[in-house]
Amino acid sequence: MTTATTGRTAAKGAVGTAHTRVEGRDKVTGAARYAGEIPFAGLAHGWLVLSTVARGRVRAVESGPVLEMPGVLAVLHHGNAPRVESDYVGTMGVPDPTAAVFQHDRVPHMGWPVALVVAETPEQAREAAESLVVHYDEEPHDTALSADRADAYPAGGFMPAVTEKGDLEAELAASAHVVDAEYTTPEEHHSMMEPHAATAHWDGGRLEVVDSNQGVTWVQGELAKIFSLDESAVHVRSEHIGGGFGSKGVRAHQVSAVMAATVLHRPVRVVMTRRQMFSLAGYRSPTAQRVRLGAGADGRLRALEHRSLNQTSTVYEFIEPSTAVARVMYDADAHRTVNDVVRLDVPSPTYMRAPGEAPGSFALEAALDELAERCGLDPIELRLRNEPETGPVSGMPFSSRNLAACFREGARRFGWADRDPRPRVRREGRWLLGTGTAAGSFHSGALPSTALVTAEPDGTFTVRIAAADIGTGARTAITLVAADALETTPDRVRVHIGDSDFGPAGIAGGSMGTRSWAWAVDAAATELRERLALGTGIPPEGITVRSDTTKALEALAHKERHSFGAQFAEVAVDTATGEVRVRRMLGIFAAGRIVNPLTARNQLLGGMAWGISMALHEEAVRDHAFGGLYGPDLAGYHVATHADVPRLEADWVDDPDPEDPVGIKGVGEVGIVGVAAAIANAVWHATGVRHRHLPIRPDRVIEAGGHV
Repeated sequence: MTTATTGRTAAKGAVGTAHTRVEGRDKVTGAARYAGEIPFAGLAHGWLVLSTVARGRVRAVESGPVLEMPGVLAVLHHGNAPRVESDYVGTMGVPDPTAAVFQHDRVPHMGWPVALVVAETPEQAREAAESLVVHYDEEPHDTALSADRADAYPAGGFMPAVTEKGDLEAELAASAHVVDAEYTTPEEHHSMMEPHAATAHWDGGRLEVVDSNQGVTWVQGELAKIFSLDESAVHVRSEHIGGGFGSKGVRAHQVSAVMAATVLHRPVRVVMTRRQMFSLAGYRSPTAQRVRLGAGADGRLRALEHRSLNQTSTVYEFIEPSTAVARVMYDADAHRTVNDVVRLDVPSPTYMRAPGEAPGSFALEAALDELAERCGLDPIELRLRNEPETGPVSGMPFSSRNLAACFREGARRFGWADRDPRPRVRREGRWLLGTGTAAGSFHSGALPSTALVTAEPDGTFTVRIAAADIGTGARTAITLVAADALETTPDRVRVHIGDSDFGPAGIAGGSMGTRSWAWAVDAAATELRERLALGTGIPPEGITVRSDTTKALEALAHKERHSFGAQFAEVAVDTATGEVRVRRMLGIFAAGRIVNPLTARNQLLGGMAWGISMALHEEAVRDHAFGGLYGPDLAGYHVATHADVPRLEADWVDDPDPEDPVGIKGVGEVGIVGVAAAIANAVWHATGVRHRHLPIRPDRVIEAGGHV
């Protein structure tokens, strides 16, 4: 186990010191242009038409009247669209065929793309799309997820579907204290500020795509396979991205834009509307989870079972791996985890900030709190007693695991020692007050990446890497890493990202972006510095070094690599209305070496704010009668606003990864993990009533009797 110390590692150079975003001025002055804003000569506009039935077939598309409307150039549908490939294995495995639009007449869910109307202006395209009449042969549909679905089955995805050791029933029977509870989380949507947008055109036989995505080489590779092109014949640019959270991969808007550009021989832009994003951009699947815990009289776990069920579409198998957190956090003599999935007539889910860990930690950490109550132990003490020495499932050593340090530092700063463990003892007028805590973790990985670093004749340096800054501050982090590796100052480093011509690089996702890119940039910059030290001089074209981290990552020792965090929350519950207000939150994290404290803290606070939203607000409700969502927009889908977010604090303990050249782990995901559980545990402490179903709405508080 690694011993952690609190506070800041003394920074040598740029890494570890706070820097404002290098592109910040461009963003606040409007100079930074996003995918839907970049001008093109002769630009046409596409508008997607989505199905209005939840299951069936397209019988007819009445495109004739629409083609006669002003400005309309084309109506693409399954009867006339270019044929594309969907049977392949891409960067993320077998692709979701939803992106391969207009290939057949089947409708597998409400909101399935059935046509694209292209016109001279977006207004003309929208009017024509809304006028397009599509006839369907409707079939019975099934959109209801429940824990008792007989057609559910175990599914693995990127990890085993089932892990198991020991005799679970025997250990539960021998336990002094047992918790057996069911938890649910609802369908949740990414709701990033910038909608999905892409412009496609052909330039001298090469496909050019300007997009908003989380990995240009990822999108390049997928489009090349879909359209049966060589990757060198596809050029993808994505310079500025207004949020992604896992949603911005390859979707219907890019593919339909390429189709239209191919048919019309001119640039075509397709932008999803906010309502379309609720059907086409993915979402976090609802989950039904069951946790069974058994502990001895001393609180040490003898049995742990975590099962989770999520929904997926009938055309694509996506697993929300909610039990992944149990495979890392706690060990027991008998340990069993299962991820189940059921296919329904719904859109395909996808990755969303902390996929698996966000919903899974709610169930597991709420159950741990219930177990602490039954054992008569402080919730932090129970967790510390169950700290594993090695991976509970893998048996591998941890690269570092400083969760205990997070809890100790967090408890000190939050004032946990003064907490009365009894529920319903603190009151301010009509408000009941309570505090809660929870643990969190998220995998720390890295993807093979290449980088180009050039020493320019004027004494500056240029970094080129196909990274994606989805709002995290990646440009700035790369600038700082390069400056230190080159032994120069950040103002002498220019960073260019978001261009597939720079060579393959990892995606911005899974908390792997900065670590993957920094590794490649550090390698190239270090080699360049060593070459410059030979004193050979710099020619007019500069000196460029290219790195590739593939072999370095293959040689990395197999260990459990994770960021960890301890979340603390104080809530107030209105006894008259059932309203829950979060008054303050503190998160202490062990997340590797922090490259830029300013943007890292922003990431952690953003995750915590989203955790509040997850706990109290977010819930997409599906009408099973017609198969679609109620209010699929930001008026009907509630997210936390400024008024809902109290004083938040995020800090960290020193926790560099000794086997990473920069010491990075990742901060993008871990900030949200455990927040919903900490709030739910605090609501119990305030009211004496457990809430096992998110969000914790006022009506649920009233129905449970926790308001009186």
